[in-house]
Amino acid sequence: MRPIVITTFLSLDGVMEAPGGGDHPHAGWTFKDVPFDEAAYEIKGREIGEASALMFGRQSYDEFAPVWPSMDEFETYNAMPKYVVSTTLAGDTVPWGEGTVQVLRSLDDVAALKETDGGEIHVHGSARLAQGLARAGLVDRYTLLVFPLLLGSGKRLFAEGDKTKLELVEHAAYSNGITLQRYDVVH
Repeated sequence: MRPIVITTFLSLDGVMEAPGGGDHPHAGWTFKDVPFDEAAYEIKGREIGEASALMFGRQSYDEFAPVWPSMDEFETYNAMPKYVVSTTLAGDTVPWGEGTVQVLRSLDDVAALKETDGGEIHVHGSARLAQGLARAGLVDRYTLLVFPLLLGSGKRLFAEGDKTKLELVEHAAYSNGITLQRYDVVH
């Protein structure tokens, strides 16, 4: 069985929208509102080695696909299998630079993928997908970089729903106030 890992930047009030830029009123909050501390981002380098595939919701795919393929720091990610969960994209695959991304049509398709052999599947961004995966009991781990900001509005990682028990498996605090929190979902 392949573990599904939700990995994201998060404000203290749970907002994950527009950390690097975009239309949100506080877009770019990870870089312009919190001093940079390289140590806080070490987990992102480790994740590249832990992931065997990437999964996105439709909106995150639309935002990442035009950018990531041209970025040298995402060379490993660009080479691994990718999936987008969408009911609106046409065809079985969509473009990603010189490669393609397999389209999954439902959470049942995600559950079937999870049952195959292989390593971790990492979900970047994709708030609505992350919430759906959580409701369906398909999330195995959360890797959160929590920023010392209250944004007040925006897409949140955690929606109203069932109670979920988590086990803290790693944590760290950095000089700029960011905390790393890695939780396994207790199934």
